[in-house]
Amino acid sequence: MDDVIRFGHLTEIEPARIIELMNDPAVRRHLPLARGRFSADDCACFVQSKERMWQERGYGPWAFCRGLEFIGWGGLQPEGDDADVGLVLHRSCWGVGRHLFARIISFAFQDLALDSVIALLPQTRLRGGGLERLGFEPDGVAVLSGERFVRFRLWRPFSGG
Repeated sequence: MDDVIRFGHLTEIEPARIIELMNDPAVRRHLPLARGRFSADDCACFVQSKERMWQERGYGPWAFCRGLEFIGWGGLQPEGDDADVGLVLHRSCWGVGRHLFARIISFAFQDLALDSVIALLPQTRLRGGGLERLGFEPDGVAVLSGERFVRFRLWRPFSGG
């Protein structure tokens, strides 16, 4: 199997593959805004909204594929004036998150020249300190659709000058 992970658009992915991922209980446990079963109609709206981000902002989530296999989605999404980093991967691929994160951050700071990015973590994800090991700093809280998230911020490295 090809280990190279390709970044594409969610429109390239068969909806059944996205629906399968979004309904996986292990994945949903970390998606507090996901309520009820993720249906074909939900998928169509979801993909359309993610593509609209690309059109309006010049960035948005990608579909991640290893060979022909859809392994998840993620990237940058607008959250107010910030760009929010997120990854949603099949549980069998959770180990590739750090590699994907590095590519996403490179795009954010080099291609988009953003000053910082944020990550919003639900309460279920606060144990490991993984974001702080990646250089993120605690940056308050955010409430989205009635759910509380802890916000972390990663600043673009100073490049001298």
